[in-house]
Amino acid sequence: MKKILVAGGGGFIGGFLVADLKKKGYSIRSVDYKPLNEWYQLFEGVENIVLDLREKNLCEQAVQGCDEVYNLAADMGGMGFIETHKAECMLSVLINTHLLMAAKEANCSRFFYASSACVYAAQKQLRPDLTALTEEDAYPAMPEDGYGWEKLFSERMCRHFTEDFGLITRVARYHNVYGPLGTFEGGREKAPAAICRKIAQAKLSGKHEIEIWGDGEQSRSFQYIEDCVMGTQKIMNSDQVTMPINLGSSELVTINQLVDYVEAIAGIKVKRSYQLEAPKGVRGRNSDNTLIKKLLGWEPSTPLKQGLEKTYRWVYEQMKDR
Repeated sequence: MKKILVAGGGGFIGGFLVADLKKKGYSIRSVDYKPLNEWYQLFEGVENIVLDLREKNLCEQAVQGCDEVYNLAADMGGMGFIETHKAECMLSVLINTHLLMAAKEANCSRFFYASSACVYAAQKQLRPDLTALTEEDAYPAMPEDGYGWEKLFSERMCRHFTEDFGLITRVARYHNVYGPLGTFEGGREKAPAAICRKIAQAKLSGKHEIEIWGDGEQSRSFQYIEDCVMGTQKIMNSDQVTMPINLGSSELVTINQLVDYVEAIAGIKVKRSYQLEAPKGVRGRNSDNTLIKKLLGWEPSTPLKQGLEKTYRWVYEQMKDR
């Protein structure tokens, strides 16, 4: 039986990945920096360990005895976090560097790195009605300052560990993952969870008014968590995917449309107050899924309205129970 390390297993995506791997019968070591009581999900029958993977010796401890590594560990959050914590985001380069070194020394068979659509060049994301981003659009390089540069550098590290040392690496560029059990408050939440929280609060309080960062015409695609976990494993296990590849929905919406969808789910209409000086990121971003469909015959396909309904219901219940 393969033993698999999930670095960042206490996080949102990591928790769902551990759950799926456990269901498939693998032996799993789940590692995260946070205390166990702060993990998003915790499972019996899984080796749950608290380690700071920025430290090389602790990466060596985490990897020991494992056949494969999924590296989802990073200091990150939504746009409000990454635009104001650039140095902290860039320090995540230590995690991937030390894990790669440890995986090489431990003779691991495969290594997965969770990259981000934030690696894409800013000049290709200036319009809300943009052409969807293909994998080649990361170069010439001008990624999101801080977080995006760290992700792009770590992608290159994976490539060169394959070229120089023969470690099989796989890289997926995640596009805006959302779903139940995710962060929905505190500053690290992403747009779908934030909008669900604001509208749930409006419904519970009876004050039907919310703030929106920017003018609401920024466009994005949002990927449901179950699609992300499935795609992550397909990419890891593929012999065809040898380069960084998009993992995201191609269903493009504006933030105003996202609010429309959640309003319909909640059964209310809200007054929108636009905060034009708030962090809002690039003007438009969408995933071109041509390559993943060609190589894997698959792409993330959960309709946004369907995923949002599950997410909103969960967020609403958390807030109501308070």
